[in-house]
Amino acid sequence: MARIKFHYNPDTCQYERVRVKPLDIALNLLGFLTLATLLGLGLAYALSGYIQDADKARLRAENDELKIHFDLLSKQIAEVDDVLSALQHRDDNVYRVIFEAEPIPASVRQAGTGGTEKYQHLRRKGLKNETLILEAYQKVDRLKREMYIQSKSYDEIAKLVKNKTKMLAAMPAIQPISNKQLIRLTSGFGMRIHPIYKVGQFHPGIDFAAPHGTPIYATADGEVEKAQYDPGYGNQVTLKHGYGYQTLYAHMSSFNVKPGQKVKRGECIGYVGSTGFSTAPHVHYEVIYKGEQVNPVYFFFKDLSAEEYEKVLKLASIENQSLS
Repeated sequence: MARIKFHYNPDTCQYERVRVKPLDIALNLLGFLTLATLLGLGLAYALSGYIQDADKARLRAENDELKIHFDLLSKQIAEVDDVLSALQHRDDNVYRVIFEAEPIPASVRQAGTGGTEKYQHLRRKGLKNETLILEAYQKVDRLKREMYIQSKSYDEIAKLVKNKTKMLAAMPAIQPISNKQLIRLTSGFGMRIHPIYKVGQFHPGIDFAAPHGTPIYATADGEVEKAQYDPGYGNQVTLKHGYGYQTLYAHMSSFNVKPGQKVKRGECIGYVGSTGFSTAPHVHYEVIYKGEQVNPVYFFFKDLSAEEYEKVLKLASIENQSLS
């Protein structure tokens, strides 16, 4: 219930009831609304400024945090790039040199992954740091491409390793008889005195003197090409090893293999004898590479130390008479 207001009238010396006019009510209401509106606008302006400042502070904090993460990401990309570059250098200058393979051309390693249209979807977004973001995407794409090429290179290296292992197994690498004391080598490769004719003659292999029946070993993995009697070489075995290598073992007393048989390095293929053109029990040993007889002494690297190898080289270089 609205309160009734009175005022004192000095003319009549009485309290008279105050009559509120509708215009006064309207003016009072309008004034209140005006004041309230002004106060509301002022408060809204003040609050909006505070909110905007808070939003700006929050966005600045987020931007600073994103910049830290972006800098860390850029640093990690650079580290990955360095590691990949080191792998590429080792691949080209170590692994491929060892396995006699051509290095991968830089034009292949650095091949592009697409033009600028690939990143149009980023450009359309109107990113403020568009350049930095595009550079990061391009670096990642380049690294992915180079890592793919490097993985394919390692696949190729793995095949070369496998092939190299077979090649090393096919390369003559040991002496054909047990010669730990290094006393059995009696005649080296080159010009020697013929045992019967007593004249200088080229000796296409080396001779190892040993008691009759001493085991003779295959010096590399291979296949028996010949196991037969020859007037000069007597009982001889010829092994074909692949990769251009063959070995010949002559003057055997008997065979322990037959043609077509697969043999491994160190496997007994026959026994020392004095068959054919021979003056004493021994094995005549030859290494043939791509059809040419080469000095077998250079293929004793697997079962000799450096000092022993030097001693064998000296023994093989002494001028002496061939036994066959």
